[in-house]
Amino acid sequence: MLHEVISTVRAVAQQEIIPRYLKVARQRKADGSLFTEADLATQEALSRELQKIHAGAVVGEEMPEQEQISQWRAGEAGLWCMDPIDGTSNFVNGLPYFAVSVALMQNGKSVLGVVYNPVADEMFYAEQGGGAFLNGEKLPLKEHVPPFRNAIANVDLKRLGPQLAQNICLQWPFSSQRNYGSCALEWCYTAAGRFDLYLHGGQKLWDYAAGCLILKEAGGHMCGFNENDFWAEPLWQRSAIAALDRGLFEQWRDWIRAHR
Repeated sequence: MLHEVISTVRAVAQQEIIPRYLKVARQRKADGSLFTEADLATQEALSRELQKIHAGAVVGEEMPEQEQISQWRAGEAGLWCMDPIDGTSNFVNGLPYFAVSVALMQNGKSVLGVVYNPVADEMFYAEQGGGAFLNGEKLPLKEHVPPFRNAIANVDLKRLGPQLAQNICLQWPFSSQRNYGSCALEWCYTAAGRFDLYLHGGQKLWDYAAGCLILKEAGGHMCGFNENDFWAEPLWQRSAIAALDRGLFEQWRDWIRAHR
């Protein structure tokens, strides 16, 4: 099934996303977030093709909220969760940092995840218990673990509470901070060892469904602001504290909880 999903995601991205790159008009949803014709076409194509692989409910970012909720409730035995273009702002502005994200979830947790950046042709993927990979190479790519003070952190400051955001800006315990605007790729970059630390104040289901499994299967660790069990955090607005190395993760988690 994993190889079928990989082939499907690559084909849909090449057919629906790449031909529209730098060519589509942007629109805004009621909540102010961007979407494009490419988002809608990709979600429709993925929904159709993935259900040929495994029939079941589908939750996609571009669905109305009530449909997302009803599909989630209907999909306990098997649910496709997708973000057709994670990083739409990057996509419409010509920044080559966006991805298709697809996860198969069972009993509320991800069991298969695929994240594909079609510009870089980087396919990250994992299946529960089978390890994580990038284009056939086992993750992580980087084994060196820096001291906490020398770490590179991906932090989305705008979704943090004001006290934590201020403390990170004034007292940051790491070496350097990044934020590229695609949650799915941020999880995967952490899994690859490109980022040492990861922090996000609130992600939607489709933001983390595939990426968190890829990080876990790469040997990474994660929790939320309040729960040590990442999956115990609120489903539709989930905070994420993560790192590939356990020692760095524990230092990062403890620092964040002490400075909130």
